[in-house]
Amino acid sequence: MTPRELIDTAPVPGGQELKLYRRGADHMIVLDRNELMSSRMSGSEKALAVMTLERLKGRKDPHLLIGGYGMGFTLRAALAELRQGGRVTLVELVPKIIAWARGPMVDLAAGCLDDPRVRLIEGDVVAEIASARGSYDAILLDVDNGPDGLTAPANDRLYSAGGLAIAKAALKPGGILAIWSAAPDAAFTRRLRDAGFLVDEVAVKARDNGKGPRHVIWFAQKR
Repeated sequence: MTPRELIDTAPVPGGQELKLYRRGADHMIVLDRNELMSSRMSGSEKALAVMTLERLKGRKDPHLLIGGYGMGFTLRAALAELRQGGRVTLVELVPKIIAWARGPMVDLAAGCLDDPRVRLIEGDVVAEIASARGSYDAILLDVDNGPDGLTAPANDRLYSAGGLAIAKAALKPGGILAIWSAAPDAAFTRRLRDAGFLVDEVAVKARDNGKGPRHVIWFAQKR
């Protein structure tokens, strides 16, 4: 087997550290022993964008907020589906994630960060959501492995009752809060419903070919 090569490390606010590895043509981003993402598995991250935009059909010039660049799968899928006039605000907490997209993973990025429809903010997606009022047609979150602050403990604010209320306020009427997770979480599903969202919980396969682990996406619509 081809050995895994450490390419770089990146500090995360809160004291944790991400590691970028390469094995052959594949890249992996790892936190402790958790492989957060891999270039081999992108199906569910793409589905986060594609299935959100399916639910927004008929909206003119939708404005999406994407929390977390990762390896850019969700952003590229959104740009491929958006019609002329649509736009994306992308928020990434860890500056080196963007540096990796412009450096060792530039081929994978395929120029998506330079698309004129994209506004990049290097900062905290919680702050961006809190500053918005009825601004977004959809908020797409893939900043942790599920509805808890694995990557940054402060991200727990996103998934609390208060955080969901703030996200709801940032959405336009009928807007979608879409959240990716590596696994189901019944308590979080109830929390979304208690926050007044119409909730659709969808299981999706990790790989484009329909194989691999099963991930979960919650699509929570503002009434």
